[in-house]
Amino acid sequence: MPASSAPCPTASPPRRPPPAVAPVRLRARGLTVGPGRFDLDLEGGEAVAVEGPSGAGKSRLLRALADLDPAPGAVSLNDTPRDRLSGPAWRRQVAYGAARPGWWAATVGAHFEDREAGARLAGRLGVGGDDATPVMDWPVSRLSEGESQRLALVRLLCREGGEWPAVLLLDEPTAALDPETTGLVEDLLAELVADGVALLFTTHNPAQAARLADRRLRLAEGRLTPADDEAAA
Repeated sequence: MPASSAPCPTASPPRRPPPAVAPVRLRARGLTVGPGRFDLDLEGGEAVAVEGPSGAGKSRLLRALADLDPAPGAVSLNDTPRDRLSGPAWRRQVAYGAARPGWWAATVGAHFEDREAGARLAGRLGVGGDDATPVMDWPVSRLSEGESQRLALVRLLCREGGEWPAVLLLDEPTAALDPETTGLVEDLLAELVADGVALLFTTHNPAQAARLADRRLRLAEGRLTPADDEAAA
């Protein structure tokens, strides 16, 4: 399964080269999560928003696609079935970002494979640039909810070897952010999608879905449908 050879995004202005990632397709057939049984296709260079009421199963759907929770059904990336890979190997390519990310070591930098690239990208997202203490030396205990959310996204992207995931599954990636920092994150995600990454994200913000997504889906009562179906009904 090919990985992106593009470097971790930096603080440089957004780039718009031809897609750097080999053609990507995430496919799910009969993926059973709670009362729902889902078919889903996600292409590289595409951003798809999943909207719907709280408790509908949006987070569980992302976790099932990332192989974090058991869920019957077939999932593949570029025709490679998920069950041919270990969970960690799958998540190197199909990366999940939780709305409330976990931290397991005392300092921020202990969670990063590439501390230098992580610090640069964190600065681009407005974390640590004006602080006398380098962000990688910060204790996790000092992080605000918004800093934690942005740094967790940076952690997903800046890994040893400079390869980012083929697919990003992000659960409410800006829920803890103000409008300015939301814009910084959205700009970065748009750049990644333009470079060929496939993005599936949940949101309760219709304006964000309209700005960022190529397609909008609604999850409710175990059904995943185009978001405009309800408006048309």
